[in-house]
Amino acid sequence: MARKHEVFELSDTAKKDLEALLRSPKTPQSLALRARMILLTAEGSTVDAVAEAIKTTVRSVYKWRRRFKALGIEGLKDSPRSGQPRKLEAAQVKEVLRLTVECIPHEATHWSVRLMAKAAGITTWQVRQIWDAADLKPHRLKTFKISNDPQFAEKVIDVVGLYLNPPDKAVVLCVDEKTQIQALDRTQPLLQLRPGQVERRTHDYKRNGTTSLYAAFDVLTGTVIGRVTQRHRAKEFLDFLRQIDRATPKDLDLHVVLDNSSTHKTAEVQQWLGKHPRFKLHFTPTSASWLNAVERWFAQLERRALYRGVFSSVQELREEIQRFIRVHNARSAKPLKWTKSAEAILDAVARAKQSRLVEVTNSTGH
Repeated sequence: MARKHEVFELSDTAKKDLEALLRSPKTPQSLALRARMILLTAEGSTVDAVAEAIKTTVRSVYKWRRRFKALGIEGLKDSPRSGQPRKLEAAQVKEVLRLTVECIPHEATHWSVRLMAKAAGITTWQVRQIWDAADLKPHRLKTFKISNDPQFAEKVIDVVGLYLNPPDKAVVLCVDEKTQIQALDRTQPLLQLRPGQVERRTHDYKRNGTTSLYAAFDVLTGTVIGRVTQRHRAKEFLDFLRQIDRATPKDLDLHVVLDNSSTHKTAEVQQWLGKHPRFKLHFTPTSASWLNAVERWFAQLERRALYRGVFSSVQELREEIQRFIRVHNARSAKPLKWTKSAEAILDAVARAKQSRLVEVTNSTGH
């Protein structure tokens, strides 16, 4: 049988208290909804109408009406929980931190929330709270390599100086090679993107050969001079220097930033540079490829043209690289904005070396 419609007659005090709950920004959303239930009921709304207005169930409306009738506004509040979560002692927190940074679990190479909770005898929620407070992230890993180049400081100052204060009547070019670029084709056709379905492709692929790319990034304009080659030797590098020579105004000096590859320092290259004095080479420190601005452009090439590309031949790959260079130069080339000074870089590297020295000393006990 249907329940009889029941209307509450609220006292002025109860009505004002309920309306105050609705107006207060500190009232929990759940309590505000229950107060509104009672006010709508008092205005004569049916249970179904109240449930529809608040987007809840009829059963919930009956429950809170019954609680209000028995206990008043106090009945609209949540009942006390069975007990407070167990609080951690300072010693327990310290032990979790010690385990995290000094020990390795038997089951894995690093701690997870569940492994730490099991080892420390606490809940996963408590582990998360401790790690968040200490800014510990055992699941994350970063790699680094500190250059041991004896001329590290001099080279950093030289290269960063070119970026921040380019010389007059000169072009600053960042040059590097991207070698062994693979022409990969999938074993099955792609399943195209469509509403409700991401693009899909097979995990396996066919190798159709490799190619190499020489690129020169102009820090003042952001444009790129590129040369796609079959091999990666001093001969190809020398041919690329000749291409740069033809592609740039003859009355400008060329300051070329590049790494310490042996192909850049052969006798043939040195002899050619001696006949072309407008080329001035600036070498980055060893193990510091991040200092060469062309690496940023290589990352764009990989992300936008190569990673999801499908190439049935090396020729297709070569054409796509050349197309990407043309489009980049025409539409998206931007000057380099280098913001970190040489002093800031040297300070950061010095701190990293000191931190590494402290860790090694602590681990060896000397």
